[in-house]
Amino acid sequence: MTIRPSLYTIPPHRSFSDALAAGLLARFGGEPTALARRIVLLPNNRAARAVSDAFVRRSDGGLLLPRLVPIGDPELDERIGGALDPLGAEPVPPAIDPTERQMRLARLVQGHRGVDAAEALRLAGDLGRTLDQLIIEEVAPTRLRDVAADLPDLAVHWQSSLATLELILRDWPEELTRLGRIDLAERRNRLLNALERRWRNASPPAFVCAAGITTSAPAVARLLRRVALLEQGMVVLPALDLAMPDDEWELLGPHDGEGGRQRRAAESHPQFHLKLLLDRMGVARGEVDTWRWGGGRDAPAVRSRAIGNAMAPPEATSKWEKMKPAERRLSGVRALELADPAEEAQAIAIAMREALETPGKTAALVTPDRNLARRVSAHLKRWGIEADDSAGRPLSQTPPGTLLLAIASAAVERFAPVPLLTLLNHPLVRQGEERLPWLDGVRLLDLALRGPRPAAGLSGVSAYLSEGEGRDARKRKRAQSFWKEAAALLHPLEEAARALADDQERLWQPREHAQGLGRILESIRETASTLAGDAVWRGPAGRAAADLLTALEEASAHGPERVEPASLPALLERMMEGQAVRPPYGQHPRLFIWGLLEARLQQADLMILAGLNEGTWPAAASPDPWLAPRIRADLGLPSLERRIGLAAHDFACGIGARQVLVTRARRDARSPAIASRFWLRIEAMTGGVTREPNHGRWAKALDRPGEFLPASRPAPAPEPKLRPRILYVTDVDRLKADPYAFYAKRMLRLSSLDPADADPTPAWRGSAVHKVLQDWMEEDDCDPARLRPRAEALLDDPGVHPMLHALWQPRLMEAIDFIAAEMAKGRDSGRKPMKAEIEGKAEIAGIELRGIADRIDRCGEDVLAVVDYKTGKPPSRKAVDEGFSLQLGLLGLIAERGGFPDTEGRAGRFEYWSLAKDKGKFGYVVSADLRSDMEPEEFVAKAAAHFTKAAEAWLTGSEPFTAKLHPIYAPYGDYDQLMRLDEWYGRED
Repeated sequence: MTIRPSLYTIPPHRSFSDALAAGLLARFGGEPTALARRIVLLPNNRAARAVSDAFVRRSDGGLLLPRLVPIGDPELDERIGGALDPLGAEPVPPAIDPTERQMRLARLVQGHRGVDAAEALRLAGDLGRTLDQLIIEEVAPTRLRDVAADLPDLAVHWQSSLATLELILRDWPEELTRLGRIDLAERRNRLLNALERRWRNASPPAFVCAAGITTSAPAVARLLRRVALLEQGMVVLPALDLAMPDDEWELLGPHDGEGGRQRRAAESHPQFHLKLLLDRMGVARGEVDTWRWGGGRDAPAVRSRAIGNAMAPPEATSKWEKMKPAERRLSGVRALELADPAEEAQAIAIAMREALETPGKTAALVTPDRNLARRVSAHLKRWGIEADDSAGRPLSQTPPGTLLLAIASAAVERFAPVPLLTLLNHPLVRQGEERLPWLDGVRLLDLALRGPRPAAGLSGVSAYLSEGEGRDARKRKRAQSFWKEAAALLHPLEEAARALADDQERLWQPREHAQGLGRILESIRETASTLAGDAVWRGPAGRAAADLLTALEEASAHGPERVEPASLPALLERMMEGQAVRPPYGQHPRLFIWGLLEARLQQADLMILAGLNEGTWPAAASPDPWLAPRIRADLGLPSLERRIGLAAHDFACGIGARQVLVTRARRDARSPAIASRFWLRIEAMTGGVTREPNHGRWAKALDRPGEFLPASRPAPAPEPKLRPRILYVTDVDRLKADPYAFYAKRMLRLSSLDPADADPTPAWRGSAVHKVLQDWMEEDDCDPARLRPRAEALLDDPGVHPMLHALWQPRLMEAIDFIAAEMAKGRDSGRKPMKAEIEGKAEIAGIELRGIADRIDRCGEDVLAVVDYKTGKPPSRKAVDEGFSLQLGLLGLIAERGGFPDTEGRAGRFEYWSLAKDKGKFGYVVSADLRSDMEPEEFVAKAAAHFTKAAEAWLTGSEPFTAKLHPIYAPYGDYDQLMRLDEWYGRED
């Protein structure tokens, strides 16, 4: 007698978990313990949680749940439920630990490919997925060689990948046999096959229901067929389209070869994986019945029909024009199109907040875009709402994860300023009463490390803090006490990093190198405990971090043989990204944030399907670096488009809820975005989904002020007696071009900070060259043979960035040689250098004018030449004509007033000695008197007149310090934010 299989499907307009719970309760809930004797097979642990919650929602006064048994998911590193691995059964070898497996595969990859450890780990992850697919699809690895032989024209890079894969598939089984382990996917197959044989020989005494399982793997299909044929068994599939016309159903494939060519299967269709599962089960779609029970908050049944029509194969979409409006209407579905992801997140948060106004109403955001999910979560916190984000956060983005990565980065970068300060500033470091004093010390160190990078290592920082002069020396001295304390805590980490680097030099001793990796991981763990105490290991994230580090330390001896120190942070981050951390409690009971995996089998009253752009939902297909698409197809492996079909099925199930809001942003963070194919389908079929009228408008208005009050152009006017009476020649142009900037610098005493670990700025390069030329003049008496060695010593300093050394050395050496030649030429003509970097002052217009001359030469009896060194170009003629760039004239004025010690005479020459390029060569001299009809005396007089006018207006007078009077001569923006430039500039009228 032919037994009809017991197969059902729950349509997408019903919540799968709730409908399943309602049906099982209706059938077996008559007595208190009836359900407890039943078994429900589910795809994974997440599905088990969803079904468990559905039973709890329907329990009244207590309920004994059925046994919820996950069949395991190799992609999630989930092991099969213990109920399917009973005691007394034929023993199955244990599965290899996932972390150890990836490390061992990474070693094999590195041995065959020669890549660094981080890349080997990435390729090992992809390799593991490829191996799992071969195992799940029951494809013998030996078939690879046969398939490759049939494709002689395969691209060279695919041939190389295939050759490496064959070697690994030869070595990997030997490795597992030696360990007495098997792959997790292989163990799952063996257990499922054993269970199928056991139930084939003797039916289980309890009722068995396989629910929500859509995996089309052969072992799973055989087990589901067996369950469906059991006298007390049933299989319940999610959202199988029973109304799809047969001709459309057959279009999905897979297809037999026709005329020597095989038609491509429609793997991107949401029903393909279900059709493949039914084909492998050996049952027809007509043998599947619709589940009779609803979930209690179902959408109208016509919704499922509309979803099926929207997801029709491309060849059948022409029917949309002929369908009745009721068959393509998506009542209850609204669409919201926003400008950018920030606005999209704001609108979604408002929609979720609005749902809470209805008592008992639930709302769920479903999106594969984790950045969007985090933004929505942050917006909800403005109302004190912690949404239940079941997808969690990657460990690498949690505080313990970022601390471990900061420690690794600081170690491998040899405590360069940026990673060092990132580590010391981390919020977990020195929590409690020690936190504030610790931060005070970190801030002192931060100020001291501003500017170019010191020498590498803890000793390099220590030496840097003990050097310097003037203001910099005072900053560094204040940081020394704190640095001694911090350096002592970091010393063991530096030793471990040095050991790892030493191991890199001994590549012929791989075991010692593996020990070096274990040692640095151990040191990272100990340093985290030293800096943060128990805080780093507390909570779900801390425990996950501790477990991961423990697993990595244990597996490090089996990992890549060569671990370059620079790849350590990337290696750690790659392992952390696979660890999701979810807070166990404290979230809102009616608001949820789900990824696509978490959203399967469950619905909320309001479903918000967000991020509907191509590349996000569906995600761009991740290429397989090991198998070419043609090889995958010939082996019978899922194509890269199979995941698009799964994403389409997730969308079809989500849009079946009673109330749905679909959203997308018109652009992403970089460029305009393309609407998802799912969005375009429902738009095309319905003629335009009903737009949500309010949430986008509210999102824009939420942070918009009631009225705009832009700042006016600042013009502070302190009393004359409060204004400075000392002025440096370098500040004169700032006073005239941007009086407000002068006010902020000299009166408010605000100065900008250099970035930490900054590339040497033009000012730094200028100061360095000035120092070289000053020492050359004072210590070497301008000996031409001594100048180049001094410049070379400057570039050989360990603190000079290698890129600067490479780019600046040629031009600097050529310009230095030019200066030496010019000085020698000047001496031959009677010109004598007198002073270098000499400071002088003079009383002019009631103001003490001060300045430093780079060099003063004597030309003849009483004529002085004032020289200014420039690493860039000298000022333009236009600037001089308009009364700016008169610094040399003011220095000449100080000289003529006797302001420079031991330097008397008349300022008759004003020269810029530039190291820039002119006429194809580096180095040239140009007179500061840029107008040929101006006598030197006129230059000094003009400088004096302009200075007097400025001093009488802003220093001894009451002229307001107006911002940006002459923007063209105020190129520096140090105080633009303080003056709120963007609010008024260009709107003065």
